[in-house]
Amino acid sequence: MTIVVAGGTGLAGSAIVRAYQATGAEVIAVNRTVVDLLDRDATTAFLKKTKPSLVVDAAAKVGGIGANNAFPVEFLSDNVRIQSNLMEAAHAADVEKFLFLGSSCIYPRDCAQPIKEEYLMTGPLEETNSAYAIAKIAGIELIKSFRKEYGRKWISLMPTNLYGPNDNFELQGSHVLPAFIRRFVEATQNNVATETLWGTGSPKREFLHVDDLAAAVVHLGGTYNSSNHLNIGS
Repeated sequence: MTIVVAGGTGLAGSAIVRAYQATGAEVIAVNRTVVDLLDRDATTAFLKKTKPSLVVDAAAKVGGIGANNAFPVEFLSDNVRIQSNLMEAAHAADVEKFLFLGSSCIYPRDCAQPIKEEYLMTGPLEETNSAYAIAKIAGIELIKSFRKEYGRKWISLMPTNLYGPNDNFELQGSHVLPAFIRRFVEATQNNVATETLWGTGSPKREFLHVDDLAAAVVHLGGTYNSSNHLNIGS
């Protein structure tokens, strides 16, 4: 069994690679040095050559609030291209299973808690990362469309906020938990008594270790078959 993990050296992707390797599967971790997923023809040629039985799409242009707010064009256009190129290539290569990873930011800004799958598109998105969210919503719809038009057994999973090895700890581009970790570590090293964080402190956040996400991916990749996207969290 050959598995291609797009974004296989990133935070989520590297954990998914480790989890599948532990099952004895042959895993190909894809990053830009292997194939440029923004290149449709190169992506198609790669999947036709490798002939995987499963593609996990953990590839995306990601960043924290600052990066999303500053570069909405790139966060929308690059992510739409990456996921559509991968899905079209997988279809052309007749890949049996495709697992698309989205993001919890697809849900409305003022979503009821806890967040349920049916809350998708029931209210306005958070403006600071709406471009990224729209790209992920488009990915969910594209999975549904391949299932409907071509009978593909492809699925979508929505992880909550992730943390773990291979995270991005650069303050302006990182997500909230790695940014907190770096701020606290540096404050301790520099004997700084207080540290200022963005926001009011009132929003609720749920965090999930990437190894737990990877365990869910391995399990659901072999058992789940529905057009409904599925939340992954506690």
